[in-house]
Amino acid sequence: MLELLKHEEERPGQVIDRTFIEQQSRGFDDFLSDLKATNVDQALQDCGIDPMLIKEVGALLSNHSRIISCWAMGITQHKHAVNNVREIVNLHLMRGAVGKPGAGLCPVRGHSNVQGDRTMGIYEKPKPAFLDRMDTALNMKCPREHGYDTVEAIEAMNEGKVKVFMAMGGNFISATPDSEFTGKAMQKVRLTVQISTKLNRSHLVTGEHALILPCISRAESDMQRSGRQFVTVENSMGVVSRSTGSFEPASAHLRSEPAIVCELADHLFGAHDPIDWSACKNNYDVIRDYIEKAIAGFNQYNERVRQPDGFYLPNGPRESRFTTDSGKAEFTVNPLPHIQVPDGKLVMMTIRSHDQYNTTIYGLDDRYRGIRNERRVVLMNRQDMEELNLQERQLVNLINDHDGIVRRAEQFHVLPFDLPKGACATYFPETNCLVPINTYADRSKTPMSKFVVISIEA
Repeated sequence: MLELLKHEEERPGQVIDRTFIEQQSRGFDDFLSDLKATNVDQALQDCGIDPMLIKEVGALLSNHSRIISCWAMGITQHKHAVNNVREIVNLHLMRGAVGKPGAGLCPVRGHSNVQGDRTMGIYEKPKPAFLDRMDTALNMKCPREHGYDTVEAIEAMNEGKVKVFMAMGGNFISATPDSEFTGKAMQKVRLTVQISTKLNRSHLVTGEHALILPCISRAESDMQRSGRQFVTVENSMGVVSRSTGSFEPASAHLRSEPAIVCELADHLFGAHDPIDWSACKNNYDVIRDYIEKAIAGFNQYNERVRQPDGFYLPNGPRESRFTTDSGKAEFTVNPLPHIQVPDGKLVMMTIRSHDQYNTTIYGLDDRYRGIRNERRVVLMNRQDMEELNLQERQLVNLINDHDGIVRRAEQFHVLPFDLPKGACATYFPETNCLVPINTYADRSKTPMSKFVVISIEA
């Protein structure tokens, strides 16, 4: 952004989109004052990026307004994750690169469950307006007490506050931080239930009592009383479409996830519940009718989702509106973090290989990085290897001692890789055991899996 200011001085009115800023944003003057007060030398030292690369990117950004910024966990799994995203937003607002063809902000949220869950209100702290709509649509009073996020849930299990844990798919034990702590916390729960398409490690680390409820996958045909069913998915562009399984289920005894939830609700709440759970199970159109009443943007849901390409959800910036209190895009002022890593230690990030999907490992090869037949590796800068007197393929142990608690991941092969000095990389979930449960992003509480301070023991 400082580079954009330099280009604006050379070409006044051609780099910073004053029209967009004046008409559709708020807070630019405070943002600009903070930006101009930045200590450039300190910022360069802290970020560790080659100044020539920054100049090159700045020139690209200043010459193009059709800019799309995509980001994922490399931005969000840090202590200052929220501020990281805010600064990306600031950059786009400077250029007016929001809400127009070929320009915008694109968080890469992964599979459709992650993309769509917030749209459907899957959030432990729902806003009152959302709950009010749910009350009206479902003819019931929804609970107002907030639930637990992932980190809070693990801590609550450890404190004995959780009686029942039920997972819809996923591999909670392997996917969450501080694996040993999480596993011990899970064992304090009275009942753990896993609704799953395949076995995983979470089925082995259980509460006092445990159930595994096998279910069909989304790729398998889902036949209910009214005929073959489909579910809907939302992609990263906010498009909602159908997903219909075509394979025969692995067993005639398998139920679908919606059927399991509906049957469970029917048993728990009975015939006097305002929701007709039996009708929901027999025909998923009934579920979508409820969604249409409760969730904004889903009018004529069953009709529109049957269109060949589905439909777009409402998008404020695309429609020249912003869902903020001011009704405008908000510039933010975010202090630059200054983080010092102790001598002799490295910053570890967890990464994924080509042959894996979340915690499911399909093979031991990583075509992204040219690594074959091994996942217990630590990728390091060659200069760091030399300073630590480590040889290629040498076996080492990785240690995190945050807050005086020693966490260990043993028997990893050292491999040289093109990484910045002071940084190293390991695969997820093999080193989740090194991510402390109490290191997470401010506000969002996303685990800091991209910034774990470790030492290496030969």
